[in-house]
Amino acid sequence: MPVRVVDTPTPSSQPSPGQDANAGQPSPPTCSLLSPGRCFDGTQNVSSLQKDEAWKVNVRIHGYDPEQGYLCGTMEALNVPLADTPVVTFWEGEVVDAKNYTFFTGKWEASPEDDIRHWSKFPSFTPLLSQIETDGGKSLDLSNYPHIFMRWLH
Repeated sequence: MPVRVVDTPTPSSQPSPGQDANAGQPSPPTCSLLSPGRCFDGTQNVSSLQKDEAWKVNVRIHGYDPEQGYLCGTMEALNVPLADTPVVTFWEGEVVDAKNYTFFTGKWEASPEDDIRHWSKFPSFTPLLSQIETDGGKSLDLSNYPHIFMRWLH
């Protein structure tokens, strides 16, 4: 899921302890959009064999570690069928930064073709496609890209 970056990211200028200053990849940007406490609202599209639904959701960021490409938070779904009250779930996620995580999932039996098909649903992914097909996106510098890509694990 890409998130549009509207504020200016500030790259880390110093390597973290144990990190090689010449590792070849820029440090992931810090981003105030992913700061703990930030809230977003939108819809979660849910498809099943019977029907398609769009649940109204509120998302809150609880933790973000740009050096590890990690974030976590909660999602509150407001209009879940058969639920009398909102459903709140905790999630953890990976930020696709070409350092810690790439566009290729490498789990859940997802093939590279499955991943490309998924990410291609987002117009912000299209300019990156040729490089991802070439080297899996490992040479991409996403630190100044105007979108943040992430996958939520649960």
